[in-house]
Amino acid sequence: MFRDFIASELEGEEQEEFIQMINPEEEQGSEEEIPKELGVLPLKNTVLFPGVIIPITVGRKKSTRLVKTAYKGDRYIGVLAQKNQNDEDPRVSDIYQLGTVAKIVKTLMLPDGNMTIIIQGKKRFEIDEVLAEDPYLTVRVKQLDENYRNPRKKENKALIQSLKEAAGKILKLNPDIPQEAQMALDNIHTPGFLVHFLSSNLNVEVADKQKLLEENDGFRRGTMLLEYMLKEIQMLELKFEIQKKVHTDIDQQQRDYFLRQQMKVLQDELGYDGPDKEIAELREKAEKKKWPKQVKLKFLKEVDKIERINPAAAEYPVAMNYADVMLELPWGEVTVDNFDLKKAQKILDADHYGLEKVKNRILEYLAVLKLKDDLKGPILCLYGPPGVGKTSLGKSVARALNRNYVKMSLGGLHDEAEIRGHRKTYVGAMPGRIIQNIRKAKSSNPVFILDEIDKVSSDFRGDPASALLEVLDPEQNHSFNDNYLEVDYDLSKVLFIATANRLDTIHPALRDRMEIIEINGYTQEEKVQIAKKHLVPRQRREHGLNSKQIRFTDAALRKIIDGYTRESGVRNLERNIGTVTRNIAKSVALEEEYKKSLGEKEITSILGAEKFDSEMYQNNKLAGVVTGLAWTQVGGEILFIESSLSRGKGKLTISGQLGDVMKESAMAALSCLKANADSLGIDYRVFNQYDLHIHVPAGAVPKDGPSAGITIFTSLASIFTQRKVKPFLAMTGEITLRGKVLPVGGIKEKLLAARRAGIKEVILSVKNRRDVEEIEEKYLEKLHIRYVESVTDVLEVALLKSKVPHPLQIEPIDENKLKII
Repeated sequence: MFRDFIASELEGEEQEEFIQMINPEEEQGSEEEIPKELGVLPLKNTVLFPGVIIPITVGRKKSTRLVKTAYKGDRYIGVLAQKNQNDEDPRVSDIYQLGTVAKIVKTLMLPDGNMTIIIQGKKRFEIDEVLAEDPYLTVRVKQLDENYRNPRKKENKALIQSLKEAAGKILKLNPDIPQEAQMALDNIHTPGFLVHFLSSNLNVEVADKQKLLEENDGFRRGTMLLEYMLKEIQMLELKFEIQKKVHTDIDQQQRDYFLRQQMKVLQDELGYDGPDKEIAELREKAEKKKWPKQVKLKFLKEVDKIERINPAAAEYPVAMNYADVMLELPWGEVTVDNFDLKKAQKILDADHYGLEKVKNRILEYLAVLKLKDDLKGPILCLYGPPGVGKTSLGKSVARALNRNYVKMSLGGLHDEAEIRGHRKTYVGAMPGRIIQNIRKAKSSNPVFILDEIDKVSSDFRGDPASALLEVLDPEQNHSFNDNYLEVDYDLSKVLFIATANRLDTIHPALRDRMEIIEINGYTQEEKVQIAKKHLVPRQRREHGLNSKQIRFTDAALRKIIDGYTRESGVRNLERNIGTVTRNIAKSVALEEEYKKSLGEKEITSILGAEKFDSEMYQNNKLAGVVTGLAWTQVGGEILFIESSLSRGKGKLTISGQLGDVMKESAMAALSCLKANADSLGIDYRVFNQYDLHIHVPAGAVPKDGPSAGITIFTSLASIFTQRKVKPFLAMTGEITLRGKVLPVGGIKEKLLAARRAGIKEVILSVKNRRDVEEIEEKYLEKLHIRYVESVTDVLEVALLKSKVPHPLQIEPIDENKLKII
């Protein structure tokens, strides 16, 4: 606004003359005789309003000819704005039809040949007729009167006051406008000229000014002008705020710059390393890294960004931490594998007893890697009960392969960001635990233990198991993307070994990506060997004793295993060996007399009474008592199925805290027995005249599963026929209503339990033969395995022809006799 306000001095041969912006005659409302025919001067980029004086530079030939002719005559010309500002030779159609009559106040020739004129707007006009286009455009005009309402009315007063207040605000917000403009505004008293003066100096497009000029109603013209001025005020206020903010920021930056320079000088004097030296060290380290091209470009881009950040800014330590993580990761750095298979075999055998499947799989991997250098690392999952050495096996594998070892515990993990990391935009962001452990391993091909993978949970923060799908997929993990790194990292050379106690809680897609290797619980013989080779020597070392000061006999170790532990692994066994060792260490320290070779008696005196009783075989003097085999998390056990009959109405009672599956097995066994009653010599009427009770002892222990099916059937057949059960016999297998015997699991543990309990003969489904063939012969000594296909085969082996001593007389009651009585 007020961009054309001029109080200028024109130099020439004549005496200096002050050209006023406001015409006093316009203020007084004087009238002049204006000719009907006028030459037209087209204007670019501006619109002339009545009463306003503006300077114009004239350069076009037609315009120069017009000005010279008019200046010699009455000095009146018609001024019209061009529609197209780039048109150098406008026609009638190229200019607006409504303009302002102007009087040439003064002319001045410039050195470049152009002419500058000062013109004053007089009155609005409209083209009535075009008279000539050469030598310049000449038209007949129709003068337009100004239509302003009574200035004393409240509306007009309010409008005039609003216009002056808006103009005052613009003057305050725009420092480029000279202070004389306020004086000019104060000297304007008529509403018409106020509107014309403000419209002329309004900072809007030519088309908008033309709209103001063409508006005949003065009040509406003033209202339109006020709208434009208020918009300009808003823009100026916004511009002022931006400039103020930028000015403040620049001042702060200048202050920070000077302070940083002072700090730099002080640091140089004191010998401290500044940010420049840190950045130089980052670049130096980057040159030594063997990272992919895109990773290097990303890192250098981050370093360039660090250079531009103020060290005092909050973003600086975040960017530096990111650069440190990128540098510390072992991009392309791998350890050399040990391809001596025999040495690897010795290391695995020395650290762990048994576990042949796992050892063979590791040796297979090493053998193929030796033949083919770019083999992708397998994803192994060691599945088995607690304490069998799944986690510690990872260290042995790393030692056998000559690789670095890292372990990541997944138990209770429920945040996806723990796997994939957080984005750098978050406060305290860091890489995921996969990348953190690779950073800790300092090589890209470590043995990576994913401990307790079956205990991963999920909540509203995401599903970590789903995030692990990418990590454990050999087809994807060569480009694992951590949210923090924002670049891909190659995990394909990592040997992942997961451990789990259960498979049913592992995500199905995750389980599909892993090679499941089952690790069963140790047998008593294996535990004795593990204790002799590993546990006892370790406890001696930890308690400062040697082999001459304490020795465990095999009998002592078996005593601890059977009487004081109930587990598949060896954790509690080692804990009890430690208790015994500490007791001996106390005697050594006190210089007391003690027995150096420990037997069963010494174990009992140190550990106290036995905590567990092992089930042993009982005689076959009672009908309905059959020995079964069960699998538990701590190994195999024998259990007894007991049945009894009493007079009643055929009611079935099942007790012993049995699960639904086991109860259904009992009902299936009873239905199968009823179906085969004739072949067994059982009168069908007794089933409705006797109540049957099936019980499994140890009622406080929950029991479930289908493997007791044939044991329950044999027990029912024995109680209804009162025939003896073959001595030293145990059995396990699922039963169907058709009498078929189906295979069950846990065969190794069950057979070892049978052997410990003194069982000599075991009945199994014929389909369990493959499980028995995988068991070493030494564990099957003194056991005779009988394979069966149906319950008929079971009874042929299990039931003797003779009856038990003092058999029950199970006879049906004649219902007709009961009615007569």
